[in-house]
Amino acid sequence: MTAADTIITLELGHYRLREQIAGSAYGVVWRASGPRNTRDVALKLINQEQMARALPPQRERWIASAANEIAFLQSLEPWDERHIVRLLDSGWHDGLPVLALELMATDLGKHVAAVGARGDRLPFPHILDWIGQINQALAKVHQYGWRYLDLKPANLLFDAQLNTVKLADFGTNRLLGEVHAHSYAGTANWQAPEQFFGAADGYQTGARSDYFSLGAIFYFLVTGGQPLRFCNDCGAAYREHHTGGAAILRQANNGAIPASLHADEEARFVERIAATDPQACDAALALLRALLDTDPARRPCHAIQISRMLASACDALDRRHGSLPELVRGIGRPTAGNGWNQLRGR
Repeated sequence: MTAADTIITLELGHYRLREQIAGSAYGVVWRASGPRNTRDVALKLINQEQMARALPPQRERWIASAANEIAFLQSLEPWDERHIVRLLDSGWHDGLPVLALELMATDLGKHVAAVGARGDRLPFPHILDWIGQINQALAKVHQYGWRYLDLKPANLLFDAQLNTVKLADFGTNRLLGEVHAHSYAGTANWQAPEQFFGAADGYQTGARSDYFSLGAIFYFLVTGGQPLRFCNDCGAAYREHHTGGAAILRQANNGAIPASLHADEEARFVERIAATDPQACDAALALLRALLDTDPARRPCHAIQISRMLASACDALDRRHGSLPELVRGIGRPTAGNGWNQLRGR
């Protein structure tokens, strides 16, 4: 069992484990001190206790997921890391892959909870800014030929001082070019319908599956941490029945996939925005509906389309809030400089 003060040796240096800061069935994350005069890092290791209990196919999948994450992060150019967590070092420990990542103070889920505990509300311009940043991160994942498939608040690291969001945890990435159905991947509470319900031969997902999850995040942020009913039901069904929960939800809905967005949820979403920024309600609701369409073919086809819809909401805010951060407004102007020129033809 890995413990505090354990020394982990990777390719570029030695790291001393300080405290465990996150964990799951798949992996554990430690705060670790690195070489002298360097900042602490987030050291991500495979959960050894779970690994010891897992069957060989599951062990192979976990190792492959970690190796896949390392390979993806190593493939990024430095200028593509603006909204994706930086890989600082990697290597092996006790026969298992390890990642040393930049350490950020919290994640978006914890930040939303902290704001709500204070009785405050998230400023709507900030929410649009964050959605823009996440959209840019997904654009990079897709540009490098992957679909992310695990977008959720816990995987969105947050720096409150800089107001920046970074996408993390790429173990569930699937290649966009692999069009055949794949095994179950992701987190039930945040999945697109095609990702949770699948088909007889497996799960057919694509870049637009990530956009559904972006819509679920949008609703979650605007409503102060309230998840969609669709997401709640899928999460509960998975916890109780694993992948069999999809069939049970269909049976309860006369064989159909449940609605992803209900009228009362739309009303709640609009009401929250209208309290401070009523002029942006129409544009924000149009974006939410587009992202949460149950048919992936009717969702936005690429990040540029989402950025334009975000820009419509931002333009409505300009009259009261002045100039929004260039990060948000700039995403409406794709250029070779921001790396989105390759998305024009998609």
